[in-house]
Amino acid sequence: MGDFDGMVALVTGGGSGIGAATADLLAERGARTAVLDLDPSPAGGGHLRVGCDVADRDQVDRAVGQVVAELGGLDVVVNNAGIGARGDVAANDDAEWHRVLDVNVVGIARVTRAALPHLRRSRRAAVVNTCSVVAVLGLPDRALYAASKGAVLALTMAMAADHLRDGIRVNCVTPGTVETPWVARLAAATDDPEAALAALRDRQPLGRLVAAGEVAVAIAYLAGPQAGSTTGTSLAVDGGMAGLRLPG
Repeated sequence: MGDFDGMVALVTGGGSGIGAATADLLAERGARTAVLDLDPSPAGGGHLRVGCDVADRDQVDRAVGQVVAELGGLDVVVNNAGIGARGDVAANDDAEWHRVLDVNVVGIARVTRAALPHLRRSRRAAVVNTCSVVAVLGLPDRALYAASKGAVLALTMAMAADHLRDGIRVNCVTPGTVETPWVARLAAATDDPEAALAALRDRQPLGRLVAAGEVAVAIAYLAGPQAGSTTGTSLAVDGGMAGLRLPG
């Protein structure tokens, strides 16, 4: 018997990285799981896979409806879909600002809005948003990305307050730099990929990148019935980046 037995969980951005690890873990712990992604095919076996762009309201509404119809309800939403951006405040044009905010912030609103009627019918409803340590730390060359994740943190707290009386808990995780395909591509685009990866590892006090599975465990905790008194919380999985200042 798993702690998610009888529950239905939807994970956006579940085709790879943190989302795929989360979908797999929730399934292992008993949930019927749906993966929403631009390309959901890489996700592990046993998940309902639905192609969906969270920047498209019609696609989101159809995807959530399909999940509910095929899996019989909805108890957990993991808003994990997101895209990155590099550079200072002047590095990206208006169109890129709108694109990143549309996916990373408004995408959460679209998916949660479509899910709300179904979550309100659940006795174990939970929403977990994937935020980032850049929401609480100033890191160079992350202006647009940090702005989007700062909005995710604020949105999480507002949603937790708004839906407390609906019986829906809302929390977020704030990972540090996670070993994902996106980070690998980021490093590969530099002049010295190995040095870039080493710098990313070194800036985390633990001296290594965060594993996607470690973030998945935190998400599962926040989404699970055993966290029934936890709402409006940001859980750091960042290798100590936000909280530790060690002597050099």
